[in-house]
Amino acid sequence: MTPTIVTLIPRIRRQDFGVLTPPPLGGWTPALTVTVVIPAHDRQRTLDLTLAALSAQTYPAELMDVVVVDDGSPEPLRLPEAVPDGTKLISSPPGGWGRAWALQAGLDAASGEVVLVLDADMVPHRTHVEAQLRWHHLAPYLVVLGWIDFTSAERLPRPEEVRAALRAGEEESLFPLAEERHDWAEQIIHDHDGLRAASSSLATRIHVGATASYPAALLRSIGGLDTSLVLAEDTELGYRLTQAGAVFVPDPQARAWHVGLPTAMRDFAALKRYNDPYVADRVPYRRYLRTDPGRQWLVPYVDAYVPAGTYEDVRASVDGLLGASLPDVRVTVEGPWTSLGEERRSPLRDPDLDLRLIRAQFAHDPRVRLAPPPGWPAADPGLAREPARESGREPAREAAPGSPPVVPPFRLLVPPGWVPSQDAVERLVQRLEETDGGVLCLALDETEDGVVVARLERTAALSRAALVAGPGEHLDDVLDEVFGLEWLDGRAWGFSRRPAVYPPRRRPVPEHVVQLAQRDKEILLLRKRAAALRTELAEQRRLAGKATRDAARWRQKAEEWRRKAVTLSRSRERTVLRRAVRRVRGLTSPADT
Repeated sequence: MTPTIVTLIPRIRRQDFGVLTPPPLGGWTPALTVTVVIPAHDRQRTLDLTLAALSAQTYPAELMDVVVVDDGSPEPLRLPEAVPDGTKLISSPPGGWGRAWALQAGLDAASGEVVLVLDADMVPHRTHVEAQLRWHHLAPYLVVLGWIDFTSAERLPRPEEVRAALRAGEEESLFPLAEERHDWAEQIIHDHDGLRAASSSLATRIHVGATASYPAALLRSIGGLDTSLVLAEDTELGYRLTQAGAVFVPDPQARAWHVGLPTAMRDFAALKRYNDPYVADRVPYRRYLRTDPGRQWLVPYVDAYVPAGTYEDVRASVDGLLGASLPDVRVTVEGPWTSLGEERRSPLRDPDLDLRLIRAQFAHDPRVRLAPPPGWPAADPGLAREPARESGREPAREAAPGSPPVVPPFRLLVPPGWVPSQDAVERLVQRLEETDGGVLCLALDETEDGVVVARLERTAALSRAALVAGPGEHLDDVLDEVFGLEWLDGRAWGFSRRPAVYPPRRRPVPEHVVQLAQRDKEILLLRKRAAALRTELAEQRRLAGKATRDAARWRQKAEEWRRKAVTLSRSRERTVLRRAVRRVRGLTSPADT
């Protein structure tokens, strides 16, 4: 019996692709096939240079083919003489237009295991394709980004000059280097150790589609391009690739010239004004674009799931989630909705009564979806959505035609009957973003059946774990390895059991009860006033008694001083009289006086 050989997929923790060692250029043997897709609209002159450069690549010609997609050029494009072997020119299919539409047509026509996208105004260096493809031989979930040098040269070389320069290794001298660069992207790369130390939400920002390569299977698994967009399609694609578990690898050795300055450099303000509403709707990471209070968006920031339970439990949990301080939260209640029939039944003794009450409560709330559990058949398109994927419960497509499935960046699982405080969800998401973690497990209670747990999960972490997990491995172990798993006290983070009576009831109060209550309030107020007056009277009496005692004491002292004064006065008078008598009698001399 032949033993089964299991190929282990390298496990990259978050963005740290430093665990991979790419082979030196020219020092390895390629094996993967690659299709270079070039969308083009009225770019014949620069397209000729792009194809000439591709015909002089160091990557084996037998492993590379090229698909040029003419996106409705006024003058139909043609293939020049200097092209790689296996190059074909197709036209965008009817029904759409724009770069994303053309790229999707090229992806549909691509046969390579890797798809390398190259704009029609790019002139790659001779090792450009090789530099990117060497990474794809190491792991099947890498998105490799080329390094762009801009030129604003007015005189362009001929295609044969480009091919000759590449073969001679002199592509550096083909164009004068412009002062402009992708400074913001290069700064992010520099500040985060070549992007290895960047967070998941930050790494996706540098995805620029002018030169990038993708595993074809990964690109197709997320639904390809969002063909409803005519601009910002690379920003949106980078976001969904992140959610699929991709790791972004910028390679400075994958050099290419950009002939002319892109729109982002020529008219940034107008481009931003156009892109902002589309990006805000589709990329929840751009929090600064979602400052409108109370708004709802195509892609929510948090997708919360509550399993069906008793009506009161589910309602309490859903109410708490919808009242969160984080506005863009979508709630999904999972239950066997398709099992609810409409046959005659006892309304109050219906065994499915709780399910019916939950459906009645939330069926018309656009923030709440009623969906089947994973694997449950979804036969009722009005209530149930298509079965979710095992690796992430991905919801069905709800965007415009041509848009891929909606994938929020975070998923929150809440047991029915547990209610988050108003800011609990926001604080937990902030915790996961600050640590760039994969999962937060919130211990809520301990029962005979085990620990009751709520979970906040990062979609990118779930997808990455599903990509690299081996047979029989527990997914949480893999999640902890590739992103990190943390346990927290759920009650300390704002979760509590619902009140015994839910929802709280307020019964109408009879009029006479209202009057009695008002009278009781008036009596209480009068009693408080009387008590205050009694206190004031007692104080005045105390002050009056003190004044009386003080007056009596001073009268007594005054009488004592009067008596002393009288005594002193009489004594003085007697002394003066005796001295006068003595003087008259001559008994004393004048000196005695």
